[in-house]
Amino acid sequence: MTTPQREGNASTVDVAAARLTDNIAQVIKGKPEIIKLVVTCLLAEGHLLIEDVPGVGKTSVARALAASIAGSWGRIQFTPDLLPSDVTGVTVYNQSNRQFEFHPGSIFANVVVADEINRASPKTQSALLEVMEERQVTVDGVGRPVPRPFVVVATQNPIEMDGTYRLPEAQLDRFLMRISVGYPDAAAERDILANDDGGRRLRELQPVLSAEDVVRMIDAVAHVHVSDPLRDYVVALAAATRVLPEVRLGVSPRGSLALLRAVRALAAASGRSYVVPEDAKALAVQVLAHRMILQPDAELRGTTAGDLVRRVLDAVPVPAPSTV
Repeated sequence: MTTPQREGNASTVDVAAARLTDNIAQVIKGKPEIIKLVVTCLLAEGHLLIEDVPGVGKTSVARALAASIAGSWGRIQFTPDLLPSDVTGVTVYNQSNRQFEFHPGSIFANVVVADEINRASPKTQSALLEVMEERQVTVDGVGRPVPRPFVVVATQNPIEMDGTYRLPEAQLDRFLMRISVGYPDAAAERDILANDDGGRRLRELQPVLSAEDVVRMIDAVAHVHVSDPLRDYVVALAAATRVLPEVRLGVSPRGSLALLRAVRALAAASGRSYVVPEDAKALAVQVLAHRMILQPDAELRGTTAGDLVRRVLDAVPVPAPSTV
């Protein structure tokens, strides 16, 4: 089978993606791989969960992405007393015109920064379930669509920290990727200290793409070619997670679809109109690991879902280049 050539709308995605990446890199120092994952998640029109300890730039990453797009964005600070209606909006009675009016919540935006999402109660967390999957909010029986593109970038602290609630599995499954920022290396941290401006650089960050640009990029990504052997490879990766003895619940078909969307976006951002196995290998941990539930004894031994995904990647045969 011949490899599809770089052509059509997909060939312009990498140029716009590079502009977006460079803009975010003005604020986020020493983290090119993290920025690449963030941009890939956006192009796949997926939601992103950033999990790490305080102070490493989780919220800065989310705000830099939002500031780089000339669309609407909202920020929700999740706290234990936050109500579901604070997120989705509420219908109130207007006495002047004697009609009920809907007051939208912060979720009605192109990019929504959900800060410290695991500090809110499970009831409030569940307010995001419908909108993250169906891109609409139902209030008082009326469905209200959110604007497109619609991406939730959530941050959370490790669950071992005080005052946090574990995200339920159904909530985690709505996120296309889960990533960790990590500490910067010494050179990047020196750059951060040398350019300390009290957050002024982030506040002055200018958008480089419009919301319409992002929608066109997302639509182009959907046309990236995926060969049958590549689809079989994605299916085999997901299936292999379901038979691991350390796993109580493996990756669902939703996870397979998520990986397919993500690899298409990565291929387009790399200037290709076709997917290669390396795309799947590069994103498998970020897309699949948080969808797995481990056996309690495996967790006690210190096994992580990421370790198991890497084991699966080593075990599942990669399609031959001539077939993809």
